[in-house]
Amino acid sequence: MQASSLALPLTQPQAANTAVSRRLPSPHLLKQQMPLSASLAHQVQAHRQAICDILEGRDHRLLVIVGPCSLHDPRSALEYADRLAALSRQVDDRLLLVMRAYVEKPRTTVGWKGLAYDPHLDGSDDMHAGLALSRGLMLGMIERGLPVATELLQPMAAGYFDDVLAWAAIGARTTESQIHREMVSGLALPVGFKNGTDGGVAIATDAMRSAAHAHRHFGMDAQGYPAIVETLGNAHTHLVLRGGHQGPNYDAHSVALARQGLAKAGLPARIMVDCSHANSGKDPARQPAVFNEVLQQRLNGDASIVGTMIEGHLFEGCQALGKGALKYGVSITDGCLGWSTTETLLHNAARRLGERQAAPCETQPVEVR
Repeated sequence: MQASSLALPLTQPQAANTAVSRRLPSPHLLKQQMPLSASLAHQVQAHRQAICDILEGRDHRLLVIVGPCSLHDPRSALEYADRLAALSRQVDDRLLLVMRAYVEKPRTTVGWKGLAYDPHLDGSDDMHAGLALSRGLMLGMIERGLPVATELLQPMAAGYFDDVLAWAAIGARTTESQIHREMVSGLALPVGFKNGTDGGVAIATDAMRSAAHAHRHFGMDAQGYPAIVETLGNAHTHLVLRGGHQGPNYDAHSVALARQGLAKAGLPARIMVDCSHANSGKDPARQPAVFNEVLQQRLNGDASIVGTMIEGHLFEGCQALGKGALKYGVSITDGCLGWSTTETLLHNAARRLGERQAAPCETQPVEVR
């Protein structure tokens, strides 16, 4: 019987594997080399609990995730952390400030992928150094008394930082990913799922429901070996509104629609608004206007708004990587608010929240008719 024409001859050469691999330290090894002390571990747990209390309505402060769009320079990152820690001590009765320590950046095509990937900013992709530098910076921020937040993009990288994070985000392009939903179901920290790039919340509500359940999935253990990972589910997720292709979604009507979507999915009304990205039209100077409108909704009685996100650096704007010497304290990814504007914005927010608590407003949140 003649062989099928679809069968390949045994002598046909196979395509060469073009990938080259180099080993990285396991998460366990890096954590041993750069340990989280018992006192700092207790602090991280206290910060996680404070955020969970805000999500559950037991803590009435506004959660604010604030800091550089991405970390690229250790010196400016720690200077920002010093300033934010000082500000936090002044407003912590009204605001819980959490520093953005974003070391991974999603790319539609190509570009700088973040500090964990390319810490030298030269395309050498020294990820061994990048992981250590990223963890070291997060530890430095915690030592200053700050809760730390990041976006978890590559699930294999999460194990290097999961013990130091107080909060994490899943981005608009990965919220739909089953792998990320499974990962979140095993994290012992609160996580915000961003709405999809279309601006709708259905993908994010599906993600929250999935992450709340137990899973068994392929993964990596602390020693870096392939493993069957069993998770218990994460009850501390929430929705992050970041706008979409059709425009912003932070106005009262959009927030009401988001509440309706959460209720339809049987989820609690926990909403954070990202003041950047499509909500600001990618114009950093628009962030204060977005923040203040969202704050007013909160002051008007909308308890579903639990927090906001702000992209800020020492100095405003952004700069291109690879086009001459870099300016100190200026973002190399998305444009950011400068420190002075951020500081004023948050001081005013704390004052307004204090006035609201002293004299409650009778206005009710917008409902969808």
